[in-house]
Amino acid sequence: VSGAHRAPLVIVLHGGGGHGENAADMTGFTDKARREGFFVAYPDGSGKRRGRLLTWNARHCCGYAMTRHVDDVGFIRTLIATLVRDLPVDPARIYVTGLSNGGMMTHRLGIELSGTVAAIAPVVAGLFGDEPPPAGPVPILIINGALDDSVPPAGGPPGGRAPRAWDGTPVKPAAYQAEFWAAANRCDPQPEKSSTGPGPAYVDVWRYRCPAGGDVVRYLVGDNGHAWPGGHRGSRRGDTPSKAVDATDLIWDFFKAHSRSAR
Repeated sequence: VSGAHRAPLVIVLHGGGGHGENAADMTGFTDKARREGFFVAYPDGSGKRRGRLLTWNARHCCGYAMTRHVDDVGFIRTLIATLVRDLPVDPARIYVTGLSNGGMMTHRLGIELSGTVAAIAPVVAGLFGDEPPPAGPVPILIINGALDDSVPPAGGPPGGRAPRAWDGTPVKPAAYQAEFWAAANRCDPQPEKSSTGPGPAYVDVWRYRCPAGGDVVRYLVGDNGHAWPGGHRGSRRGDTPSKAVDATDLIWDFFKAHSRSAR
């Protein structure tokens, strides 16, 4: 990216037990950034062992970062400030996305850094129902998998292979994420729903009518489990991602349509 032009920044947060390199492999955001001309960062969470089993403190999840009350909001705030200082990053076009625990952290950053981030996109994540409202509107794209047993779209207690990584607080149904942000962004509470795709590979989409700069869109991918749709598996035992949609393409298209300067 030429120093004469400021470019967007996308921060991609790995899932619980992962790391930045893992997030890059799963999402393919590096190739997307090269093609589209934006910066992408893959920060690492924290853990007992450097580089292994890393997590983010999303309040009720997960693992080391949660139990040690790690200040991950402060960490990402400092990371953003450093990248804006050292690189030609456009401070009006800073975006955050993440998978699972990283998606939960994405919600938290949207709430606590609403004056900094231009839009967020949590993937196969959820909210717990006790989150405070953000100080201002934040556009959000939400993606969940209908077959996800780690963060079940119907809500409920922790599931999957690492339920003890949570503090036991049940996650709200996937729809609650959109309802929370629709209320925060002062949208019409009744979304418009559309559906595409045959059989189990369906994709349901809910779009809310919102004031300018506060768009809320939610996707439910019928044949996706706990995985990044259109990406790669996080491990040999991980769920196979759906090919019905490409989350990275959807997210970047949503991000590039939003800027803090337009609010």
